[in-house]
Amino acid sequence: MSNDTTKNTSIDSEAIRQLACLLDETGLNEIEYESESVRIRVAKGGGMVSYAAPAAAPVAAAPAAVAASAPAADHPGTLKAPMVGMAYLSPEPGAAVFVTAGQMVSEGQTLMLIEAMKTFNPVRAPRSGKLTALLVADAQPVEFGQPLAIIE
Repeated sequence: MSNDTTKNTSIDSEAIRQLACLLDETGLNEIEYESESVRIRVAKGGGMVSYAAPAAAPVAAAPAAVAASAPAADHPGTLKAPMVGMAYLSPEPGAAVFVTAGQMVSEGQTLMLIEAMKTFNPVRAPRSGKLTALLVADAQPVEFGQPLAIIE
């Protein structure tokens, strides 16, 4: 690595602090932020903090991930995550799940909860229909816009 590259990379300690706080607030173990000029990854456990210019490998991997989620994302009945957080399929540990795949749901019915910043937010059915697929598992971290379920 040349000195020119090193000089152009400055550490944004405030961004790292904010990402670390998000880890604590959401219960996630790892979080990554990437823009055109920088990539920051913060992970719990190993004390790993990574701050680097974008690498070619993640860019190459992105189309495969997009292709894998494209059918669900393109489906007209796809319900997408309204926020980043942890998805829960039941109201509390050990309780019955809100809904199961194959079940008929009503508009406004709670399908799952997303916990963000210590607040549990209900994810409700935007319309009535048959829940043909649940695309997340219980206690799974979700991203904004991620497909959660399909209602036909």
